[in-house]
Amino acid sequence: MPGPKKSLGQHWLKDEATLEAICEAADLRKSDIVLEVGPGLGNLTRQLVKRAGKVVAVEFDANLAKDLSSEVDADNLEIVYQDILKFDLTTMPAAYKVVANIPYYLTSNLLRVLSESSNPPVKIVLLVQKEVAERVAARPGQMSLLSVSVQLYYQSFLGPVVAAELFEPPPKVDSQVVILEQRAKPLFSNLDSKEFFRLVKAGFAGRRKKLRGSLAAGLGIGKDEADKLLKNAGINGGLRAQNLSLEDWHKLYKTFESIKIKLQ
Repeated sequence: MPGPKKSLGQHWLKDEATLEAICEAADLRKSDIVLEVGPGLGNLTRQLVKRAGKVVAVEFDANLAKDLSSEVDADNLEIVYQDILKFDLTTMPAAYKVVANIPYYLTSNLLRVLSESSNPPVKIVLLVQKEVAERVAARPGQMSLLSVSVQLYYQSFLGPVVAAELFEPPPKVDSQVVILEQRAKPLFSNLDSKEFFRLVKAGFAGRRKKLRGSLAAGLGIGKDEADKLLKNAGINGGLRAQNLSLEDWHKLYKTFESIKIKLQ
């Protein structure tokens, strides 16, 4: 049995009750096609193949990918040796689900790739670092670029906390299940996501700055112009980016679009 590689952030989860809880959170049925990221030794994979119609397991570790077929003997398992960030999600059928225990370093990039894909999953259930799970599911007052990016496309919920000692080797912090359900319809219509996130990134660029300062610096405009933008959107420039809701960001985006030519 291969040992975990620190360079890939590998921590094996062996607790059966937790593995079952992850599957239950995904509400798996025999009609479901599941994309598993980083199956490792196959502990979660064994649970997934019993519940889903098919499991596509994408593994970046060559040795683990090679050994997985002997570790998990199932006709409904397809093993792909590849970096998940380079995996072609359009090869998955519509309405697939993602279920995984992923390395902590991968979380933000993976969620961005899944959310922005032309073929996004209808449901994502991930076991991640507890702090990251809380950031993904944050509400106004604690929002971040990550939570805005994910919640634009998905409703987010927190699942059970998983103690560090249930992993081998134990990570330094506890983990938590985060559950993301694709929105039935886009939250906002006629949204240019590139321009929307240009604005959001500018707002979060100065973590300790108030919005007027962050937007001025991030957009390359004067503070008086940033004040005008915020005032026209009906948003207090003395707030910080983490205080804004998705609806606030959308109001700011619509105002920005209406006066962008003047600001440039």
